[in-house]
Amino acid sequence: MNLVDLNISFERYADIKELNESDHLLCKQSEQALSSSHSPYSKFKVGTAIQLASGEVILGSNQENLAYPSGLCAERVALFTIGATYPNAVIESMAVTAQTSEFEILKPITSCGGCLQVMVEFERRQNKPIAVLFYCLNGEVLKVNTVKSLIPFAFVEDGLG
Repeated sequence: MNLVDLNISFERYADIKELNESDHLLCKQSEQALSSSHSPYSKFKVGTAIQLASGEVILGSNQENLAYPSGLCAERVALFTIGATYPNAVIESMAVTAQTSEFEILKPITSCGGCLQVMVEFERRQNKPIAVLFYCLNGEVLKVNTVKSLIPFAFVEDGLG
């Protein structure tokens, strides 16, 4: 047996004001995406903004359905929009934020496993890292420089051979 340690490096910012201009703007755009959230059941809005290499920003928000499994997370809404509309686009970075009237969110929310798996697929497909910012409204921001660091045991096509 070999014991293997996994480590993750990330940047922590106390406030959005500490970010560089492009990351700050992307976080603000993820905040704008909250307005299109359809979350009448959980009342938990999630917004995502994705910066493409072309300079275009694609927004996504969570879309709930009364049959819960039929809903879709904000990250996948935005990523699948890119896949369907801009199939050759290169993703530079993405920001994710959340808001609810039910309680105070004190820390950045992170993506679910399903979203992380889809993010890894996009990163592998473009063969270039995607930086991810998890932004807490009026709070701290966490930034990773590659999705791979968030899901080191992602399911990849190598396993299908």
